[in-house]
Amino acid sequence: MKHFFKGIGALALVVPMGALAQDVAPEPQLQQGEGPMPSEIVRFDVEARADYSYVGVDGHTSKSNSGFQGKYLTMRVDGTILPGLTYSWTQRFNKPQAFFEATAWMYLNYEIGRWGVRGGKEVVAIGGFEYDRAPIDLYSCSVFWNNVPCYQFGVSGSYGVTSSDRITFQVTQSPFYTPENRDMYAYNLMWNGRHGCFESLYSANLLEYKDGCYISYLALGNRFTVGKWALELDLMNRAASRQTYFFKDCSVMAELAFKPSDRWRIHAKYTYDVNRADNGADLIVAQGTELSMAGAGVEFYPLMKKRHRLRIHAGCFYSWGNNGNPDNLMQNKTLFVNAGLTWDMNLLNIKRKPKS
Repeated sequence: MKHFFKGIGALALVVPMGALAQDVAPEPQLQQGEGPMPSEIVRFDVEARADYSYVGVDGHTSKSNSGFQGKYLTMRVDGTILPGLTYSWTQRFNKPQAFFEATAWMYLNYEIGRWGVRGGKEVVAIGGFEYDRAPIDLYSCSVFWNNVPCYQFGVSGSYGVTSSDRITFQVTQSPFYTPENRDMYAYNLMWNGRHGCFESLYSANLLEYKDGCYISYLALGNRFTVGKWALELDLMNRAASRQTYFFKDCSVMAELAFKPSDRWRIHAKYTYDVNRADNGADLIVAQGTELSMAGAGVEFYPLMKKRHRLRIHAGCFYSWGNNGNPDNLMQNKTLFVNAGLTWDMNLLNIKRKPKS
């Protein structure tokens, strides 16, 4: 079975490039943001975020997790090599890790007509809008989000079925590989759609969690936008062998946001994670977990320039229930309060000279 899927993954690198079309579906972003403009050879951006946080567990202050902290410092380089051939590289400096462990993604992407091929370190194609959003734009998340290792080396091929729908097949190194066994893989099928007020990020995933053993994900990310209101509702079910039923191991993430203007965004959020599967296959949401989190936050942009953006945020969130992983910050009766600044800076932009 493993060799069959490896062969399918290899085919993703040689998808037929002769099928051209006029209506090209947008490439799925997968937390990777918008790609470079065709005229941009190099675009260099830096994002930084610093927070003040208070964390209280059952009424007692968590001293090690409270106070001022630099949360994110990220460098991003994008560019166009040739028409249709682009690159993107994002490096995080807030994590004391080896170079490639701190590399969020680093890939080449080639598009021609409806077809697209990508290779390098990518975001594992798992559905859901909480998972899709950049970490610097999130303030409190589900147990699943807090534990999933989402950046892995791999290849993917995509096809724009219509101007509003794109299907992507991806093969990556399994998020659960170990230094002793790197020969483990994840096979991911994703649908990105946009139809009126509805957007989708749906995926079916098969991830190897130990040699020859797989856990499957069915992730349904839904976004509904009506005027100044937006509702994101993510539903995820996880199952392995001898566990074909639903809702024993699953997550729900919901966020309702209101934007009275371009400078303001107010949101309320709820997440629920549970794992009663009793089979040890889920290495992200630990067995015995049944934890809820609810809260709200606000964002304000005092500076919104073409090349720079400054954001002020504040939020308050509370979790209750049981987390089967005692090392996670989010536990029963945990209060999170945070406020901070985010600065997005475009430091360099080199464009190709127009033809005379």
